[in-house]
Amino acid sequence: MNRKRIHILFLGGAKRVSMARLFKQAAAGMGYEAVLFSYELDQCVPIACEATIIKGSRWSDADVLEKLDEAVDLYGIDIIVPFVDGAVAVAANYAAKYPGKVFVPTGSAETAELMFDKVRAAATFEAAGLPIPATYIPGTPCLKLIAKPRHGSASKGIFEISSIEALDRIMLRSDDYLIQERIDNRRELTVDCYVSVTDGKPLAISPRVRNVTVGGEVSDTETVNFPEAVELTERVLSSLSLRGAITVQLICDLDVEGRLLIMEINPRLGGGAVCSVIAGADIPRLIIAEALGMDLNEHKPQPGVRICRYMQEVVFVDGVLKSSAK
Repeated sequence: MNRKRIHILFLGGAKRVSMARLFKQAAAGMGYEAVLFSYELDQCVPIACEATIIKGSRWSDADVLEKLDEAVDLYGIDIIVPFVDGAVAVAANYAAKYPGKVFVPTGSAETAELMFDKVRAAATFEAAGLPIPATYIPGTPCLKLIAKPRHGSASKGIFEISSIEALDRIMLRSDDYLIQERIDNRRELTVDCYVSVTDGKPLAISPRVRNVTVGGEVSDTETVNFPEAVELTERVLSSLSLRGAITVQLICDLDVEGRLLIMEINPRLGGGAVCSVIAGADIPRLIIAEALGMDLNEHKPQPGVRICRYMQEVVFVDGVLKSSAK
C-alpha cells in the first residue's frame, strides 16, 4: 500500500529516539509515512538513526527564523515540534511570522518565555490562585529553602538552603533565583498533556510518578491513577490558556494530607512522555491528526505502565552514521 508522507521537523530532538519511533508508528496507524528531520548544531546526535539531521542556527541567533524557513521550504516540512526550552519560543515565533505554513503544537512565544522564567511563572501561578510551594519573603524566619535558577532547566544549578550563611550568599543574587520552601518528604509527579491548538480542549492528561531521575531527566517512571493530579492539571490548563504539548511538574507533600503543588510547567514534550504515549495518551497521533485537520478524540492513559531507560550507542565514523541498535 502506498502511504502518503508527512514531514516532521524536531527542534533539538537530539536524544528523542524513542519519541521519533512513536511519531512514525502513529503516522503509520493513520495511513501516513512520517519522514523525520531534526534541527541540530551537531550532525552526530542519536536522533540521526531515525531522522535526517539539519545543521542550523542557535536558538538565540538573529537569523534563526529565516534559516528555519529555508529548511522548511527545502524539506517540505509540515509539522515543527520543539523538544528543548530554547526551541519553544522559536517554534512559536515561526508560527506567528509564517501563519498557516506549518503546524506547530505550541502556544504563544510570550507564554513560553513566561513559563521558562521561574520567578514570573510563580507570580502568575499565585495570581491565578494555583497552589505552589511558598515563595520566600526576605526576613521570614525560614531556613528550609530551595533556590532554583530563574532561567534554569533539567534541575541544574539548584541549591538547598539550610543555614543563614547559605541564605545570605543566595540573597546577594536573589534576582537570579526563585527561592521557595523546600519540601523534603515529597512525591514528584509529571503530567503529560496535549491541548488542542485550535480550540483549547484538553485531549490527553497523563500523570506519572518519577521514580528515578538522572541529570534532571527521568530514567524510571510509571503512569498512575491520580484524580487529584488530573483535576489540578485541568485547572492549570484552563487558567493559563495553554496550548499544544505541555508538561506539568507537581509535588505531593507527604507531610500534609492532600497538599499537591505546582513545581513548574514546560510548554513542550518532556523526555519521559514516551511512558504516557505507550500507556495510551498518544500525543504524537494527536499532533499529526490536528495538523491534518482530522477529528480529535480524548486519549485516556492506562495506569501501571512503567518504563526504565538505559544507555544505547549510536556509532558515527567520520561524521557519518554507521550503526545503531533497535
